[in-house]
Amino acid sequence: MASLVRGHDVIKKINKICVSAGIFWIDVPGADLRVLCGCPADSVKHLIHSGLIISEEDHGITYETGPNAILLSDSMLQKGNFANMSEFPVLQMLYNQGMLLPNHPNNTGIKPILMGEKEQIHAQMKYIYRGNYGLVSIEELMDAGVSEHDAEEMIHMKKAFAFGAIRESEEILDTCIIESERVEIRNGLAVKRIGFNRFEFYYEDEAVTIDLNLTPDEQYTSTFSLGFHNIKREYFSVIHSGEGDGWDVHRPSMSSIIMFHGKIYLIDAGPNLPETLTALGIGMNEIEGVFHTHSHDDHFAGLPALIRTDRRLKYFATKLVRTSVTKKMSALLSMDESRFADYFEIHDLDFDRWNDVDGLEVKPIFSPHPVETNIFIFRALWENGYRSYGHFADISSFCVMQSMLSKEGAEDGISQSFYDKVREDYLTPVDIKKIDIGGGLIHGNACDFKDDESNKIILAHTALALTDEQKEIGSDLPFASVDVLIPTHQNFAMQRAYTFLSDDFPSAPKHQLRSLLNSEMVTILPGTIMIKDGVVNDYLYLVLSGSVEMIDSKHHTKVKLYAGSLLAELSALQRCPASHTYRSESFVQALKISSQLYADFVRLNALYDDIERLGESWHFLENLPLFDEAISYITLNQIVDQIKLDVYPADHCFDLQDKQLYLVKSGKVHVGAEPVLETIEEWGFFGEASIFFNDIRYPEIRTAERSEIYRIPIDIIKHIPILNWKLFERHEKREKLYSRSL
Repeated sequence: MASLVRGHDVIKKINKICVSAGIFWIDVPGADLRVLCGCPADSVKHLIHSGLIISEEDHGITYETGPNAILLSDSMLQKGNFANMSEFPVLQMLYNQGMLLPNHPNNTGIKPILMGEKEQIHAQMKYIYRGNYGLVSIEELMDAGVSEHDAEEMIHMKKAFAFGAIRESEEILDTCIIESERVEIRNGLAVKRIGFNRFEFYYEDEAVTIDLNLTPDEQYTSTFSLGFHNIKREYFSVIHSGEGDGWDVHRPSMSSIIMFHGKIYLIDAGPNLPETLTALGIGMNEIEGVFHTHSHDDHFAGLPALIRTDRRLKYFATKLVRTSVTKKMSALLSMDESRFADYFEIHDLDFDRWNDVDGLEVKPIFSPHPVETNIFIFRALWENGYRSYGHFADISSFCVMQSMLSKEGAEDGISQSFYDKVREDYLTPVDIKKIDIGGGLIHGNACDFKDDESNKIILAHTALALTDEQKEIGSDLPFASVDVLIPTHQNFAMQRAYTFLSDDFPSAPKHQLRSLLNSEMVTILPGTIMIKDGVVNDYLYLVLSGSVEMIDSKHHTKVKLYAGSLLAELSALQRCPASHTYRSESFVQALKISSQLYADFVRLNALYDDIERLGESWHFLENLPLFDEAISYITLNQIVDQIKLDVYPADHCFDLQDKQLYLVKSGKVHVGAEPVLETIEEWGFFGEASIFFNDIRYPEIRTAERSEIYRIPIDIIKHIPILNWKLFERHEKREKLYSRSL
C-alpha cells in the first residue's frame, strides 16, 4: 500500500465506519466525498449521534457538516421496513449544510449525489419530489376533493414555501447508477456492485467493501432507549409518545396515542414505531387505527410497522392528506397507488366538521405546510360538556404566514382571509393542546400561543431545550406521560379477554367461557420467562396486552406474539414439556388459566381433536419467518384449515398460474434450469408473485428431489397485511436476483 505514514500511524485514503445496523460511512478526503451508505429512517440521527455531523462556523455563518453523497440499498425493504429513506439526509445536505442556500459558503454549485441501482434511484427521486411538495398541480388537488379556488391558493402557498418554484429532484441532486462495472463517482472515487446489496469503493490504491444486507439477527435501530412503562387503559386519555423532531437523537418524533373506550389510536407513525409501542406495553394488534397529519418522514416512516398485523388497521385522514401520502408511499415502493388500500382500511374525514369515530369525535383542520397537512382536535362527551385534545403537527408561525401574504399580481402566497382562518383555527381553545414549535420557515412558534386560552399547552417538535420564554407558555413532557381527560370505571382488560375467548371458541357456552374468565389477571414485568422450554406447566396464558417472544434457539426461530395469543396451548392440554420458551418483551397483562381447567373446557366442548389435528401445521408455520409475528389465533386457524400437504416426485414442474403459495416442508426445489438461480429448501417458499401479477414472470420451478410441500390458496393470505407485505419484500428481492442472472 502507498498510504501515507506518520510515525506508526497509517493515514487511510478511504475511511470506513460502521455507524449502525445497515448504515456505514465512507470518507475520502482526497476526493472531497463523504458517503452515507444505507439510509433507513433516522439515518441522520445516527450520524449526529456518532459525531459524524457536527456544527461549524465560517465567516460568521453556522452550519452542519455531513455527507454529500448517499448510497442506496438495492432492496426497497429490509425486515419489513423501508430501507431507503433519503428525504431527511437530502434535507440535511441542502439546508443544514447549506448546499442549496443562497450566498452560503457551502453552496458551490456542486449538488449532492444519489447512488445505486437505476430503479432505486428513480423511485427515490419521485419520493423526494413528493416529500418536498406533496400534490403538485391544481388537477391533483381537485382530484383529492379540493375546490378549484382552494386548489389555486394551495399552489400559490406551495410556491411561497418553495422560494417561488416547484423544482424537479434532478435540479437539486446528481445521480450515479451503479452496476457490476466500476464507475467513477467524482474526483477519482469509484464504486461497483460486487453482489446483491454489496459494493466496493476504490480510490487510488485503496479499496473497501460495503455490505448493506442486514444479518438474520439485525434490525434497523434507534439512537435512544425508552425503557418500559405500564400504561393504564383509561376511558379517554392521551399518551405522549413523542415530543422531538426529525433531528432529535434523544426522543421520538412528535406523536401521541389516544385511548378511547378501550381502543387505541395512534396520531402519526414516525420512525422506530415498534420500539415505541414495546416501551409502552402496547402490542401491534391492539391498535385500532392511525390518525395521520401528513407525509413527511418523521410522521410517515412508521407506516410499515402498522402493516405488520393480520388485519388492515383503520387509516384516518382527510382525502387530501391520504392522497398525498398514497402518492409518496407508492413512489417510494414503485407500486400502484391502489395497493395502499390492501394494507389499510381507509376512512376519509371531512375538513372543519366533527367526524364520528365510534363515539370519538374528530375535527381535521387544514394547516399550511409544504405538503398537504391536517391537524386534529379530538373530543368526547362527559360530565358538564366535552373533554378535548388538540394535536397540532405541523404548523406554520404567524410571522411566516404574514410574510407569505399575496402581493397584487403575485403568483405565490396566501390571501388575508386564508391567514385569518388559519390563525383562528390554531388558537381554538381546548383542554389540552400539543403544538409544533420547531420554528424556521415551515414550523410553529411558541410565542404565537402565549395568549391561547387552552387549559394546558404542550410544546413539541423540537430538538432544542426550551427557553425561559417558552417555559412560560407551555410544558415539555417526558416520554410516556399521560393526560387523562375522562377516567375509566370499567375493566377493559376483562372485556378484551371475553372477546378473545368468544371469538376463538364461538360454539362454547357462555357459562364455560366465564369459568375461564374467572382466572387470575396478572401483570408480568418485561424480560420475564413466562413458560420455559422443556418444563411441564400448570398454567397457560391468554395475552391481553403487550408483546411476548416465543423462542426456540435450537432451531434459530423467534416468533412475536401479541394480544389474543394462547401460550403453550398443546403443552397444557397434553401435560407434556413446553417446546418453546415464552418471554415477555414488554409489560404484559394476561389471564393465567389453570392447565387442568383449560383441558376440562376443551374436553367438554369436544375441541381436542381439532386442536390436535391442526397442531402439526401450526408447528410448521411457527418455524417459518413468514409467520413469525402478529398472526392471531383466529387467523392462524383460518390458514391452517385451508392448508394442504402434498408429496411431489423429483422433477415435478410447478404451474404458478394456479394461485398457490408453496411452503417447503422437506426436500429441495430449484428455480431455473441452466443455471439454477435459487435453491429453496426446508421452511422456504415460492409462488408469491401470483399475489402481485396475473401473468407470472418467474423462471421454471422444479423439484430437485422428492419433496413434501404445503399449499395455501393465495386468496386466503393476500388480504392479511403482514403476509402480503413480507411476500412483497421477498418478491422484490427475487425479481432482482433472477433478472440479473438471466
